[in-house]
Amino acid sequence: MTDRILDGAWAIDPSHSRIGFSSRHAMVTRVRGAFNAVTGSAVIDTVHPENSTVAVEVDMASVDTRNADRDAHLRSADFFDVETHPNMTFESTQIEEIDDASYIVSGSLTIRGITRPLSVPLSLIGIDVDPSGQTRAGLEGTRRIDRRDWDVTWNTPLDSGGLLVSDKITLEFELALVKDTEKDADA
Repeated sequence: MTDRILDGAWAIDPSHSRIGFSSRHAMVTRVRGAFNAVTGSAVIDTVHPENSTVAVEVDMASVDTRNADRDAHLRSADFFDVETHPNMTFESTQIEEIDDASYIVSGSLTIRGITRPLSVPLSLIGIDVDPSGQTRAGLEGTRRIDRRDWDVTWNTPLDSGGLLVSDKITLEFELALVKDTEKDADA
């Protein structure tokens, strides 16, 4: 992490961030959705990257696929079981710079109370100061997972022999970070 401007404390800007997903439906189309309530923070130390951390929390009830019936089904015990497991969380264990402005953030992803290791490739899109004087950074990346690893197993067979919902899900990360100058001042 050679770009020292990344050093410091950052907060996820929920109104400009998106954690999305896409999945095959009926083996022929793709369904896309997103979680509308994403919060979190990061502390970046480019000199001592082992001190860097990322924490993200997603309100699973905020799932939005632009179809109310499908969203209600995703919130049910068949999928996310939001009454029992209201949040999805990610806690980093390591951040590595793998190329200029490209990182691998490794950590633990918890869905439905099941925690598994996950590494997410992220690209730094840019850093700039907005009109209100806040320093902002943009990161993007995707990662394919098998939903069955987190006990999200509901499905129904199709006449063709396939399944209604694919087991492989692509997670999409579009994160806007805002420099937390108060935390930086406390450090």
